[in-house]
Amino acid sequence: MTTRIGSGTAMLLLVWLFLGGPLSPSPAVAQDVQRSGDRYEDAAGEITLALVGDAIITRKMSIFDEPDFLSMVELLRDATASIANLEMLFHDYGPDIIPASTSGGAYMTADPALADELKWMGFDMVALANNHTFDWGIGGLRATQQAIAAAGIKGAGTGENLARARAPAYLETTGGRVALISLASSFSDQSRAGPQRKDVRGRPGLNPLRHSTIYEVPAEDFEAIQRVKETLGIRGTAESDVVELMGSTFQRSERPGVVTHPHEGDLAAIVQEVENARRQSDLVVVTSHSHEGAENRFLPAQFVVEFAHAVVDAGADVFFAHGPHVLRGVEIYRGKPIFYSLSNFIFQNETLEFQPGDNYEKVGLPADALVADFHDRRAESRDWLADEPNWDSVIASPVFRDGQLQEVVLHPIGLGYGLKRPDIGRPMLAHGALARKILERMQELSAPYGTTIEIDGDVGRIRVGPQISR
Repeated sequence: MTTRIGSGTAMLLLVWLFLGGPLSPSPAVAQDVQRSGDRYEDAAGEITLALVGDAIITRKMSIFDEPDFLSMVELLRDATASIANLEMLFHDYGPDIIPASTSGGAYMTADPALADELKWMGFDMVALANNHTFDWGIGGLRATQQAIAAAGIKGAGTGENLARARAPAYLETTGGRVALISLASSFSDQSRAGPQRKDVRGRPGLNPLRHSTIYEVPAEDFEAIQRVKETLGIRGTAESDVVELMGSTFQRSERPGVVTHPHEGDLAAIVQEVENARRQSDLVVVTSHSHEGAENRFLPAQFVVEFAHAVVDAGADVFFAHGPHVLRGVEIYRGKPIFYSLSNFIFQNETLEFQPGDNYEKVGLPADALVADFHDRRAESRDWLADEPNWDSVIASPVFRDGQLQEVVLHPIGLGYGLKRPDIGRPMLAHGALARKILERMQELSAPYGTTIEIDGDVGRIRVGPQISR
């Protein structure tokens, strides 16, 4: 292909060369070009996050004006990006809103106008993948996406097919472009998104992280399980030291324990998304809704730790989890923060207004029972109000400069432990004895990971040493 140069342009080039003009910009011009990035605020790399756990919101927030509440709201608004797990579905019970056959427990639903309340508080992004994503079927999933979009909040973790559910959401900020990848390891199988094909459309749903579980048992217990299987006449191939029974895998071992690993296919696909987001943004945040624990609910399952390390290795700057409704420890891995659970942020699951008939039947209530009866009956098996760890939490604020973690600030919050059902669950900054109790618990939970949390007044600080390059 021949490029034609107009006669006027050619004459100017000849004059420029005749006069000895350089073919490259002068040093002054080149220097100005090199420094042009300084004029772009989003290239500054100053990013402070405000990360919180589960937001189960059923009531208006903007009417309250307590100083500790408003100070917390300002903290969220002042962050470059504030991110929560939205464990709530926003819909108005329209014709396409049909309760699923199973739910994440209580069927979560609230007025779509409450999405604006989250925006008023300062939230920019929300994770949508959790065990309640499909409580109200595809209609509830889509209505929630629409409500947060209308409020100006970015959502990640659900989509019309698996590729869309796994894709990052992006937030443009003056500190840089922030990517959010949301997934869940705790979910009903019906909520798992499916892949798109050229001949069959994909299945709407969430971004899943499945995992395998092997129960290691002593020889005598292993042999007892084998006998049970034989007695029941259950057939199947069994290895010498492994037996399958009722959907569970048992392995002969000298030391009892539970071994879990992330699903290889899910892990590889999510890692690919992290690597993609790494090239497309300045900061990558990965978040998982993971109820699964180890020896107790304050320790993450083995597969969650393995997954968190894998996504940081792939380029994630932050990993944070939620789901067990309690705080778990913090690890600084390769210079990046891993929060194994940020517990609850808004916890108003006691004031849900309606439940499908399935849930009344499940707790043994008659057809004419109402929602207060449901909450009363459910409390007989698990009294959320009396379970104190549910009501203590933190807002985690990692501070980054040019992609390097500078420090992590932990702001303790209380959710009103001891209040009645109509009042409990709204967060406020904690002070004094309550703040110290929360921070000391975080110190205890984080120590096994080699993480030191300094208590500085009413906040905790994690000082970060020299960074480890990728």
